Amino acid sequence: MTVQLFTRRRFLIGSTLGASALTLAGCDVLEHNEQVGSVIRSAENLTMRAQRLLQGRDARAREFGETEISPSFRVNGTSRPDSEDYAALVENGFADWRLKIDGLVDRPQEFSLADLKTLPSRTQITRHDCVEGWSAIGKWTGVPLGLVLTAAGLKPSAHFALFHCADELEKTLDGSGRYYESIDLIDAFHPQTILAYAMNGKDLTVGHGAPLRLRVERQLGYKQAKYLMRIELVDSLGAFWGGNGGYWEDRGYEWYAGI
Repeated sequence: MTVQLFTRRRFLIGSTLGASALTLAGCDVLEHNEQVGSVIRSAENLTMRAQRLLQGRDARAREFGETEISPSFRVNGTSRPDSEDYAALVENGFADWRLKIDGLVDRPQEFSLADLKTLPSRTQITRHDCVEGWSAIGKWTGVPLGLVLTAAGLKPSAHFALFHCADELEKTLDGSGRYYESIDLIDAFHPQTILAYAMNGKDLTVGHGAPLRLRVERQLGYKQAKYLMRIELVDSLGAFWGGNGGYWEDRGYEWYAGI
């Protein structure tokens, strides 16, 4: 008799694949069948709750040693935002770039790249897992997201951090074309969630998200938003663009992409 162990990893993979399969198989159906959409959202919520229950809120993604850093690291997503405003920021070395933090906060903030580099930093060597099927290990340095959110003073009604980015892809559902992403405050204050300004000991290249990108290490690569311009604290995600919390989520990807 063969005994199969029901491991945490097996459970999480199974629940994730179940939700993903429904999403991929049912994209067209979703437009006409809200019941199917409800099933998918329920499966995704189950995956998130299961991961946090079994791993704990503060469980960390595996970190690696210097010798394990990948010799090459592919650019994920956009390789360069196609806008005159971004081109101007690149031209002057991002001296005029500012990260804005606003929304449901007591003290709206603006940080230059130099400002962020004076704050306490964290360096971590982690694996980037892309939904396209590749992975790579990189060394990231940046400011803990929770640190800058604390400086802004979150209002009790704030539940999500919404990341507005400089890159524009095909027109989004509201016609803006602006890339965006979001996480909840549990992940925002996780110790490995950082606003990274350096990779492998050097300032981020344009391809890897200069001047600043999100690293939320317990989730898949598409959650690691690049070219950050603004962080808006909100109470819900339904009023923004397609209402699903991210550019790719509006196109069928899961909002919680835990690994």
